[in-house]
Amino acid sequence: MPVRTWPTVTLPAIPGRGPALTIHDTASGTLVPVTGRDGVATMYVCGITPYDATHLGHAATYVTFDLVGRALRDSGLTVRYVENVTDIDDPLLERAARDGVAWRDLAETEIALFREDMTALGVLPPDELVGVVESIDLIASAVRELVTAGVTYGLTGDDADGADLYLDLAAADSFGTVSRWTREQMDLVIRERGGDPDRPGKRDPFDPLLWRAARDGEPSWTPEGLPPGRPGWHIECTAIAADRLGLPVDIQGGGSDLVFPHHEMSAAQSDAVDATYAAAYLHQEMVGLDGEKMSKSRGNLVLVSALRRDGVDPMAIRLLLLAHRYDSPWDYTDAALAAATARLERWRAALSVNEAPPAEPVIAAIRAAMSDNLDTPAALEVVDGWADHALAGEPGDASAPGVLARALDALLGVRL
Repeated sequence: MPVRTWPTVTLPAIPGRGPALTIHDTASGTLVPVTGRDGVATMYVCGITPYDATHLGHAATYVTFDLVGRALRDSGLTVRYVENVTDIDDPLLERAARDGVAWRDLAETEIALFREDMTALGVLPPDELVGVVESIDLIASAVRELVTAGVTYGLTGDDADGADLYLDLAAADSFGTVSRWTREQMDLVIRERGGDPDRPGKRDPFDPLLWRAARDGEPSWTPEGLPPGRPGWHIECTAIAADRLGLPVDIQGGGSDLVFPHHEMSAAQSDAVDATYAAAYLHQEMVGLDGEKMSKSRGNLVLVSALRRDGVDPMAIRLLLLAHRYDSPWDYTDAALAAATARLERWRAALSVNEAPPAEPVIAAIRAAMSDNLDTPAALEVVDGWADHALAGEPGDASAPGVLARALDALLGVRL
């Protein structure tokens, strides 16, 4: 059954147009403009593995790429945005077995909660939210293309019904250019991020799994030309991005924990058949709690749904996220959430005055900050300054509060 996205949001019209967006490209380590092609910018963002609820780290990622889409649209580009859902993978199967529930039911429950959280946070939906299960044939076709190109090999296991298929990284000259890591750095994280470098018989310890042969008790499919089994993790995004958007995509996005191996392997799989995967790679840095990265495996989660149940305004959560640069890691604190809530209340009070200083200079400053590699803290400070003047009773324009409120909705996704 196809995965559904969440309801479409209509952006308010605001005067003028923003400058071209410049972002930090992980692969080059430089700031690059996003110009698109023929007036269209394509963006592929790696989505959730639905075995637990959305935490603030997830929310930070999807709010960041929501801001990217808003800035691109404001600059005059049409945005084509696709996001995947890894609705079949080892962590999902393990959590379902632990909790004694069907893996499909667990996935559907968590995807529904994710949609609710994204809607509450004002995140614009992707054009398509694409599940792996609905894309098995598409992904299998990408695997067969690599097999035909002669850049794969098989390894059999005692418990496997056939051979597991791997990509031979020797066929990907670009391997390492996305992360720019040394092999020593790669080796430090490959095991905890879905790799199996110690498996006997691998030509390169980092060779990614393309197709996992069926095992007893695991779901499997039998597409044409492949043994019964299911896709490896990395190939799903290569296949879906190529099919839905065409390669290269203008922006490949996700959390910084996906730089290696996931995005490195996505690019290598494309390179192995002489295709460029992405023009630029944009990554949201990690959100932590008590000095450690917030993650499901650690269990140190601040859940968006739990905050909402506790009565926290979703726009305060959004302002909490916007108060931090996407390209710098940060730690959640209750004090930071309280500050975001106070900022929201102050903005609402300022937008309720009868007249205020003109909105146009504020909108121009917000656009300048957002186009400059999504400098959200600078954008918020501009609005804070305007609110100070408005609440001080400075005379101005009766239309300013309404115009600025629409701009905050359109550019920052903050609905007031």
